[in-house]
Amino acid sequence: LLDQNELSQSMSRVGRCIDNGPMESFWGTLKCEKYYLHTYETFADLKRDIEAYIYFYNNERLQAKLNGLSPMEFRSKAA
Repeated sequence: LLDQNELSQSMSRVGRCIDNGPMESFWGTLKCEKYYLHTYETFADLKRDIEAYIYFYNNERLQAKLNGLSPMEFRSKAA
């Protein structure tokens, strides 16, 4: 299946989470900055807030490790 779709399998060893580290960091940040601060009555409310947070994170949230730019600003300057 991987070959048919021209994909390469993650080969990270135990204790070396470099391949999924950025996403683990993002979800941890989302939970701390958004999820834990609210109580959700419905899945639709949670989904709406996650989608809004993803937009905020990518386009508006300034990050010190990106020289004070949002991820989209940093990426556009790199291109």
